[in-house]
Amino acid sequence: MSFNELNSVEHYIIHQLSNVNLNSSLVTEPEANYGNKWIYKDPSELERGVNELLLETELKDALIRLNPEIGVRNELADEVIYKLRAILLSVNQVGLVKANEEFFKWMQGEKTMPFSENNRHVQVRLIDFEKLDNNHYWVTNQFRVHYRETKIPDIVLFINGIPVVVGEAKTPIRPSVSWLDGAHEIHAVYEDAIPQLFVTNILSFATEGKTLKYGGIRTPLEFWSPWRIEGDDDALARRLGLAEIGKELSDLMSPVRLLDILQNFSLFTTNKKKQRIKIICRFQQYEGANKIVDRVVEGRIKKGLIWHFQGSGKSLLMVFAAQKLRKLAALKSPTVIVLVDRIDLDTQITGTFNAADISNVVTTESISELKTLLERDTRKIIISMIHKFRDAKPDMNTRDNIIVLVDEAHRTQEGDLGRQMRAALPNAFLFGLTGTPVNKADKNTFWAFGSSEDEGGYLSRYTFQDSIRDNATLPLHFEPRLVDVHVDKETIDQAFQDFKEESALSDEEADALNRKSAKMAAFLKSPERVAKIVEDIAKHFNEKVGPQGYKAMIVCPDRYACVQYKEELDRYFPIAASKVVISTTANDSYEFKQKWAVDKSQQEKILDDFNAPLTELKFLIVTAKLLTGFDAPILQTMYLDKSIKDHTLLQAICRTNRLFPGKTFGRIVDYFGVFDDAAKALEFDEEGVKKIISNLSELRNVLPKAIEKTLMHFGDLDRTITGFDGLEAAQNVINTDEKKDAFAKDFKYLANLWESLSPDQILNDYQVDYKWLSQVFESVRPASNHIGKLLWFSLGAQTTKLIHENIHVGEIHQLDEFVLDADVIEDIFNNPDPKAAKDLEKILIKRFKKRGGDPRFKKLSELLEALRDRAERGLITSIEFVKELCKLAKETLQAEKELALAIPEKTPQAALTELFLELKTDQTPAVVERIVNDIDSIVRLVRFPGWQKTASGEREVQKSLRQALLKYKLHKEQVLFDRAYAYIKEYY
Repeated sequence: MSFNELNSVEHYIIHQLSNVNLNSSLVTEPEANYGNKWIYKDPSELERGVNELLLETELKDALIRLNPEIGVRNELADEVIYKLRAILLSVNQVGLVKANEEFFKWMQGEKTMPFSENNRHVQVRLIDFEKLDNNHYWVTNQFRVHYRETKIPDIVLFINGIPVVVGEAKTPIRPSVSWLDGAHEIHAVYEDAIPQLFVTNILSFATEGKTLKYGGIRTPLEFWSPWRIEGDDDALARRLGLAEIGKELSDLMSPVRLLDILQNFSLFTTNKKKQRIKIICRFQQYEGANKIVDRVVEGRIKKGLIWHFQGSGKSLLMVFAAQKLRKLAALKSPTVIVLVDRIDLDTQITGTFNAADISNVVTTESISELKTLLERDTRKIIISMIHKFRDAKPDMNTRDNIIVLVDEAHRTQEGDLGRQMRAALPNAFLFGLTGTPVNKADKNTFWAFGSSEDEGGYLSRYTFQDSIRDNATLPLHFEPRLVDVHVDKETIDQAFQDFKEESALSDEEADALNRKSAKMAAFLKSPERVAKIVEDIAKHFNEKVGPQGYKAMIVCPDRYACVQYKEELDRYFPIAASKVVISTTANDSYEFKQKWAVDKSQQEKILDDFNAPLTELKFLIVTAKLLTGFDAPILQTMYLDKSIKDHTLLQAICRTNRLFPGKTFGRIVDYFGVFDDAAKALEFDEEGVKKIISNLSELRNVLPKAIEKTLMHFGDLDRTITGFDGLEAAQNVINTDEKKDAFAKDFKYLANLWESLSPDQILNDYQVDYKWLSQVFESVRPASNHIGKLLWFSLGAQTTKLIHENIHVGEIHQLDEFVLDADVIEDIFNNPDPKAAKDLEKILIKRFKKRGGDPRFKKLSELLEALRDRAERGLITSIEFVKELCKLAKETLQAEKELALAIPEKTPQAALTELFLELKTDQTPAVVERIVNDIDSIVRLVRFPGWQKTASGEREVQKSLRQALLKYKLHKEQVLFDRAYAYIKEYY
C-alpha cells in the first residue's frame, strides 16, 4: 500500500485521538467507556442528513443529562435546539464571526431560558465544564456537508453532538505540500462554502504529518500558530515527524484543553477597521496565563516574572489571565490590577481590554480614584499606572485575592513607587511581565517579581528564538549607514555620563540632555549632516521600502531635530507623506505649539492613517513617543539616529517585527552607530538576545552560494538560449514534481535573500543569473489553486520589478495563439505529435488557472495532474498520454460551453451590487441600490476610453469612487474600496 493523506495522516490522527486503527482490516480496538476521551464514529453511524450540522439526538440527550429542568420536561430540549438552529441559519445575515460569538455564549453557559417555576430563567448548559466526564466526545472523518455546495472535511470533532473542531490532513510525501494547503482549504474554501459548520467552531487545524498549525474562524493563514509541548527539545521534536505531531495534536485536542480554550482563551474583539474578529490564544499566551492562574490558586508563592519577547502577544496574555482569574469560583471574586508605567501603554492596554468587551473593567483617572477603588474593596479588573500609587497608605487593602499584573516590569517598579505598591497591598500576588529580558545585575527586578523556585528566575519564558521559530514575530536586520556621520564614541561617553538611565527619557528630557551637551547637539543637528541622512533615507525608502508596500519611522535625537528632519524630508516627498509625533510643553513658544502640538485624538487619526496601506502617510518622525507600546504591522523600517540602549533599544527596534502580509523581516537602518557594538548595545546576560540583530553583511556572504545551489538544478544547460526555446529547455530539465519542488525550495531561500539585500551593489554581479532563475520559476509555478502554496510563493516586489524591466520574452505568450476547438483536438488525437500535445497541455493549465474557483475546472485540473503524474512515472505510453489529454480537452470545451450558457454577461451595476451585498455589514446603509447608482453615474462622468492604462485616469476614477463612498461614510472601508475599484476597472 502506498502512502497518502488518508492512510498516513488522516487515519493517524483518528488513531491518535481515539485508538481506532482504520488501516487495519482486523477488528479495531474496543471503544472506551464514555469519559474524557474521544470515541471514533464512522460517518454512517451519525444520525444526520447531509444538510444537518448538529447531531440533534446526541445534543438532546446532553441537554436532558446536564439540565435538571429539561430532565423533568424533555420537550424543553427541542426549544433550545430550535434557538441553536436559528443561530446556524443566521450566518448569512450576520456573518460568521457574529454567529460564532452568539453560539459561544450558549456553549459557555451564559444563556438562560424560562424553564423554572413561574417562568423563572435558569442557566442552560450545553457542556459540563466542572465534570468533564459528563460530556460525550466523538471524532469522525470524511464528514460530508452540503450547503451552497458539497464539501467533505477530513476530520470533525464533536462535543455533545456539537461540531467544535475541523481538521484537514495533507499528504506527507510531496515536498511542496504543507499544512498551509490544508489551512487554505479550511479558511478560503470551507468557511465560505459551508459556513454553518463553523458557527460552532472552537478552532481548526491542518497538518501534513510534519507541521501542525491551528487557527480560529476567519484567521488569516499567516496568523495560524503551532502548538508546543512545554519542555520539548525543538531539534529533537522536528526529527520525530508523525510521532511529534501526534503528541502536539493529542495535547491540543484533549477535551480539557479544548474546553479551557472555549471558556477562557477565546476573545471576540473589534479591530482598527471596526470589524468584529475572533482571537484564540497562541501556545505561549495559554501557557503563561495558566501559570499565573495556577500559582494564584495554589497560593504558596506570591510572585512570578514572565518574559515573553516583544511582539509575541503580551497584552492579550494579560487579558486571558485576568479573564480566567475573574471567572474562577475558588478565588471568590478577586480584584485584578493591571499596572503600566507610560501613558501610551496605558492607552494600548485599556484599548485591548475594552475592544474585547471584557466585563467589569475600570480605568482610574486619578490617584484619589485608585485609592477609593481599593479602599471600597472593588472586585473588578482595574487598569492603572504605577505612578498613581504615589503617596499610597500602607495596608490600603489586605485581602489575599488581589492579583497585580505589572506590564514592563523594570525601571520605575524598582524604586519607591514599587515599594509603596507592595506596602499598600501586602498580601497581593505580584506578577511582572516584560518583553525584554531582565539584566541579572538588576537585582531589584528579580527581588520584586522573580521567585527563587523558578528556573532562571522566570515563571514563564518565551524567547526571541522561540517567537521566530513559531512565526509569532519576524527576524530583524540592521544596516549600518554613512560611517562619516556616525558619532564619536568618546563624545557619546562624555555627553551621557550623567544620564545612565537615558533609556527612559521623555521628549522633554531628551531636549534637556542635548542642551547639557551643546557640542553633541551641534553635531547631531548640523544642517549638512541632517541633509545627508535625509537624502539617504529618501533613496533607501524609494528603493527598498515603498515598492514593497511598507512604511517607516525616523527616530531623531530630540524634538527640534524631528522638525529639522520633517522640513528636509518635505524636499523629497509630499508634505502629507510624513508626520511629526512629539509632545509640547508649557514652556514652548506659541508658534511651536501651534505647528507641532498633537493631541490624543489627532495622534489616533495619524496612527490610523499610518496603519492603512493606501494612505499618503509613509513616515512617522519621533524622538521618544511611539517607541514602546505602539503596534503597527505595516511598519517595516526604522531609521535610527538617536542613542538608545538596553530595554528601550530592544523595545524600539521591535516596533518593526510584527507580522504583516508579505513581510519577511523588520529592518533598522543605523545612522548613529548604536549597533557598532551590538553586544554592548544590548547589555543583557541572555546570550540569545545578542543574536537578535543580523547584520546584512552576513547575508551578502551567503548570496553567492545560494545562487550557485539554485543554478545546480539545471546542470550544464545552455542559459544563453533566449525566448521560448530556452525557457522550454529549462522546464524539461525539472520535469517531475520532485525536481520542481526541490528547485522551488532553493529559489524561495534565494528570493528572500535577494529581496532583503536589494538594491545592494553586490546584486549587480548576479543579476543575469537571478533574472533567468526568476523567469523559470514564474513559468513553472502551478495555478493558484494548486497544492503546495507554502513553497510556490508569489514573487517579491524587487524580483517582479527585475523581471519586468527590459525583459522581452514575448514568445512565452505565443500559447494564446493556439486555438482550442474540436477540430484541433481531433487532429492531435489522430496524429499524436508530442510538441502539439505539450502546447495543448499548457493551454489547458492556463484555462484551469483562469477558472480556478469553479469546482468543475478544479476537478479537471486534478485529473490533468494525475495524468501527468502517471506519464512521469512511466505507467502509460506517450501515445496513451496524448489520447487521454485530448479527452480532457474535449471535457474542458464542453464545461466552458455550459459555463457560458449558465452565466449571463454581468452589467457594471449588477457586478457592483453583487459586491456590496457580499461585503455588507451592520454599518453598511440599507440603500445599496442608491450607492451603486451614485458610483455608476460619477464614474461614467470621469472615465474615458483606455483610462485604465493612464495614471491620470486611474487617479480620477479612484478620487470619484472615494467621493461616492464618503457620502455614505464608507470611505474608510479599504477592502470595499479595493474590491469596488477592481470591479470598475473590469466593467467600465
